[in-house]
Amino acid sequence: MTSRPRNDRRPPAAIAPDAEQTAADILERYARARGVRANWEPVLRDCYTLALPQRGDGDSSGDAGGAGIADVYDGTAPDAVDQLAASLLSQLTPPWARWAGFEAGADVPDSAAVDAADLIDTMEAGFQGHIDRSNFIVEIHQCLLDLVVGGTACLLIEEAPPGELSALKFTAVPLAEAVLEEGGDGRLETVYRRVDLPLEGLRRRFPDAAIPEAVIDAGLDDPGRTFGVVEALRPDRRTSGYRFTAVLNEDPAVILKDRFYSESPFVAFRWLKAPGEAYGRSPVMKMLPDIRTANKVVELVLRNASIAVTGIWQADDDGVINPSTVRIVPGTIIPKAVGSKGLTPLEAPGRFDVSQLVLDDLRSRIRRGLLADQLAQLNEPRMTATEVMERSAQMARLLGATYGRLQSELLTPLVSRCHAILRRRGEIPDLPLDGEILSLRFRSPLAQAQAQRDVQSAMMWAESVAALGPAAMEAVDAPAMARWLAKRFGVPTEIVRARTDPPADPPADPPAEPSADIPDDAPGPAIETASVGGGEGGDALAAGVQAVVGALTQAAGERPLADR
Repeated sequence: MTSRPRNDRRPPAAIAPDAEQTAADILERYARARGVRANWEPVLRDCYTLALPQRGDGDSSGDAGGAGIADVYDGTAPDAVDQLAASLLSQLTPPWARWAGFEAGADVPDSAAVDAADLIDTMEAGFQGHIDRSNFIVEIHQCLLDLVVGGTACLLIEEAPPGELSALKFTAVPLAEAVLEEGGDGRLETVYRRVDLPLEGLRRRFPDAAIPEAVIDAGLDDPGRTFGVVEALRPDRRTSGYRFTAVLNEDPAVILKDRFYSESPFVAFRWLKAPGEAYGRSPVMKMLPDIRTANKVVELVLRNASIAVTGIWQADDDGVINPSTVRIVPGTIIPKAVGSKGLTPLEAPGRFDVSQLVLDDLRSRIRRGLLADQLAQLNEPRMTATEVMERSAQMARLLGATYGRLQSELLTPLVSRCHAILRRRGEIPDLPLDGEILSLRFRSPLAQAQAQRDVQSAMMWAESVAALGPAAMEAVDAPAMARWLAKRFGVPTEIVRARTDPPADPPADPPAEPSADIPDDAPGPAIETASVGGGEGGDALAAGVQAVVGALTQAAGERPLADR
């Protein structure tokens, strides 16, 4: 046995009866939720085995370094899954690009726009800098793979230790470890996660926990032994926050950590949700029959090819040829009895050429169902502006419903959690993301594609109004339209002229008294006239479109933001 120095022991603290009851209650609820999740495991196993084989069979995290493709004969589904996950990453959270931003809330008037715009731009730069320096892109890609294959994914957002490059730390929670429960509002609010940690891992993850003496002894005797830990995140109705509890699933059960969060550190999201189901459904689940069939067809084709190459042979039972010792290799001499036929090939009963037609149809349907063809990068080197807009509109149609769910279940909680961590650390200005002082605005390519439809509608309306003549153009506020277009296009605030009040009309000059030296019938001074509006009636619209180089909505308050 390994010697155990006394300083490695940590005396356990007294556990209150209510803590024991809380630990037992969490383990009981986890077991009940795990039983509900067991209904999904057969279909999840097939999805991961055929579409994401490197993750194992979906019941575990997979063997480290293992290929996991022993039972996969057709690579159409794994390839389409990788393409769809990469397309989602580039359309939702493109690397090294500002896919999320902030703007002034509803309670902020239009005064002091320049100062507020500079402050918000500084906040966006700090926020995006921490995202770029963290491991976000690596972990969110793993979550998107889970989303495409299993229909549900979970991302853990934690505060990094001081001194790290980024204040944010992300962890993709494998679907095999996550056990979820849906709340009353339809969101995945309750998250359970079981992890197995050695003694050193327990001490590193829960440095302030009172680990039982028996666990310490067992960990020191066998350093490779792991201990189960159940982490539970539950909504706390009293504080409108979340309560995180980590329970050591040993005998006796001990609470290792118990704290409250104002926002959930776990972000669970789904591809598609059916009524009455907590877990999501994925495009791989929809195409699973075709994926199974294509995999089986390729397996049969390979077996038929093996028969075609090696052949099937028959021989007379003449007592000379021993089938167990015959080896068909170059240069082999096979004896045969006099008058017997020896080895003769057996013709196959049929041909397998029709399999290629079936396989091509199956692969085409799989790629279409997993959006690999629709979202794939085009090979055309040059595309017109109309083609680009049509391409964006097609993406918006294909991913519209999914993007709406991901925006609600993934992007908004993700930005809120990161904003709270950075604000608490003092990395960004202390402004609440409450919709009144500060609002969230998405700038991802998919969000911009949806905004372009609003721009097209506005421009068609302006063109129709311009065709009605100068009188109709008086209804168009060209500077306001230019600022609205700039907001839709995401134009930087510093190149947009702030809204200014129109100058007051000068006082009218008093009427001049007639002079006695000038006759009443003498001609008056000539008055220069100028045409206003032009014959086309489109000058005002042209001025507004020319100003489209900028304009976010006015983003400041009448009082200093620091006083809010």
